[in-house]
Amino acid sequence: MIKLANHIHFMSEKLLKKDALDYHSSGRKGKIEVIPTKPYSSQRDLSLAYSPGVAEPCLSINKDIDNVYKYTAKGNLVAVISNGTAVLGLGDIGPEASKPVMEGKGLLFKIFADIDVFDIEVNETNVEKFIATVKAISPTFGGINLEDIKAPDAFVIEERLKEELDIPIMHDDQHGTAIISSAALINALEIAKKKIGKVKIVVSGAGASAQSCVKLYISLGAKKENIFMFDSKGLLHESRKNSLDENKRLFMQKGSNPSLQEAFKKADVFLGLSKGGIVNQQMIKSMSKNPIVFALANPNPEIEYDIALKTRDDVIMATGRSDHPNQVNNVLGFPYIFRGALDVRATKINEEMKLAAVKAIALLAKEPVPDVVNEAYDAKSISFGRTQIIPKPLDPRLIYWVAPAVAKAAIESGVARIPIKDWEKYELELMDRLGLNNKLIRNLTEKAKRNPKKVVFAEADHYKILKAAEMALEEGIAIPILLGTRQKIQKIINDYSLDLSDCEIIDPRNESELKHREGFAEILHEKRKRRGLTFYEAKKLMRERNYFAAAMVETGMADVMISGLTRSYKDSIRPALRVIGVEDGLNKIAGMYILISKDGPMFFADTTVNINPTVEEIVDITLLVAKTVKQYKIIPKIALLSYSNFGSNEGEDAIKMREATKILHDKHPGLIVDGEVQANFAVNKELINDFFPFSVLSGKSANTLIFPNLSSGNIAYKLVKEMSQQEAIGPILLGMKKPVHVLQIGSSVREILNMITLGVVDVQNRK
Repeated sequence: MIKLANHIHFMSEKLLKKDALDYHSSGRKGKIEVIPTKPYSSQRDLSLAYSPGVAEPCLSINKDIDNVYKYTAKGNLVAVISNGTAVLGLGDIGPEASKPVMEGKGLLFKIFADIDVFDIEVNETNVEKFIATVKAISPTFGGINLEDIKAPDAFVIEERLKEELDIPIMHDDQHGTAIISSAALINALEIAKKKIGKVKIVVSGAGASAQSCVKLYISLGAKKENIFMFDSKGLLHESRKNSLDENKRLFMQKGSNPSLQEAFKKADVFLGLSKGGIVNQQMIKSMSKNPIVFALANPNPEIEYDIALKTRDDVIMATGRSDHPNQVNNVLGFPYIFRGALDVRATKINEEMKLAAVKAIALLAKEPVPDVVNEAYDAKSISFGRTQIIPKPLDPRLIYWVAPAVAKAAIESGVARIPIKDWEKYELELMDRLGLNNKLIRNLTEKAKRNPKKVVFAEADHYKILKAAEMALEEGIAIPILLGTRQKIQKIINDYSLDLSDCEIIDPRNESELKHREGFAEILHEKRKRRGLTFYEAKKLMRERNYFAAAMVETGMADVMISGLTRSYKDSIRPALRVIGVEDGLNKIAGMYILISKDGPMFFADTTVNINPTVEEIVDITLLVAKTVKQYKIIPKIALLSYSNFGSNEGEDAIKMREATKILHDKHPGLIVDGEVQANFAVNKELINDFFPFSVLSGKSANTLIFPNLSSGNIAYKLVKEMSQQEAIGPILLGMKKPVHVLQIGSSVREILNMITLGVVDVQNRK
């Protein structure tokens, strides 16, 4: 694991540059698009959408300007606005160069809070003109997120816009880190048994973010005289008064003028928002008991997490990195703050709303963590303590904890224009916005990273496989083992400048692998000797990569096998069936696809293996799929599909699914399953409730679809995938004794990476 981590760190910067450019340029350029929300297929639709029908909402808004929220997208539309003067750590690189960041912020708004975004890059550095520009376009938006604007301009711009506009305004660079670190500070102080009004706080960095953090700490009770803030020239001290701007003067100290190292003596809290490596072990040692260290510089913290914990076993530590506990990540805050502000149509984001977000985030960290979060982080039980002072970014509860808290604060402080009366209903609406399960891939990826496994690739002489292996290695998901001719593999690696130098390359045909081939052949011969397979034939088969890879998994040399990119499904799966076999008690395996929709994942089966399963096999397939879906911490709601609804038509497939349903009801009463049912009724909870209220699925949307035969299953998932452009994961092979996963011919690099992730999680779930 140490070797893997070191390699990841070494290769990440190199890979990031190329892969980031490829990510942004491949397919449709950029990261966001505009999608119509109303029908547009007929002439009537178009006449309603535009001329002449559009005149009616225009006239209505003219009579009552608040109707703009009723008839347009304004109420769920945020502008992410920048002039590119302080982009990430890159500095003043201009508005065009800032656009990828603004698009990225838009993506985060959408996936975490279902807020639509237009990114606006303004070519203007004059503060007054910039303010005038934003004011001029503000009627378009329900809220404005200022981003990557240099200090002190950012302070002036935000304050002026808050005064002169009546929609929520927030400069996230200032307030985002302040809100999240404040939540972390509240809980860290509780664990350290210290009072905020008495602690000594040392701050490295005096930019917009650091200043906002300190202001919020003071709002929580910290004393200004106990806060020592340093910029690149030293302590903000009264002796420097004439050289400091008016914002920095607010934090000046009087009296002694210590260095950063001297200030650490007996300090209780360190907040780092400066640069990596400026804090050493001696400085940490000089801090008081139970020191709180927030080293938030990215990508390298002021002091490395491992070094800090090695120096003091009583340290309570947070960083900005995802590979350590207590990640101070702005995504814990801004999507949900704007969500709450928009939903009550707040005229501003005030201190009360920010403090409400702080307290909600802090309280959530103390709550029992749901299984889906534990699974994502490969932990048995995450609980409040030194490594859980703030929630994990992937915690699905954030939206219905933080947004309502912000909305309530807006109402109570008098800045909300519409009240929320039914808070339970509101929380349910928030859950429904994202389906909550749409984070499946992110959760599984996080889980895989916590305990990467050895993945053997039977087709490593192909660029797509090697690229996916490189990405899996770089993300820390897997430890690749590459099968094939060394020279050919190495040539592809060199031609495409792939970083796979630490990966093992094995040529099953090479004489150096003779001992392995013979050992593997003995295993295969023992299993197949009564099926006509001779030892000689077994040895010959072990020269083939699919047989060799399966044998590596069978013997523990690898944890999971990936194949199928260039060979037929049956040719790829047959070696695994012969060498590894199916789970005890099963006669059949099955193939499942996951399609990721806005409302969460949909599971399709059987899509790849069984041509025309019997009633009993349909039952087995259903149970296999249900077991797997439960492993993803999702409750399977299963529909057995046909052209018939509960006996409305006869026919072989209808009767088969009807009988399978009866067996499942009789023998597995706790399973949410029904059939036979048509697909439209299965996925539309209102429709099935209206026509078949007696059904187990009534009022529910099925998330797991079982098909009567291979043709219908395969056609269905491919049509849905292509027509809706949904992301697909699969085929996931169910029922194998050990993890084996077979790709579809021509799978993309991303699909292969998803399969690697699923394969690693499959191994983890079997332990």
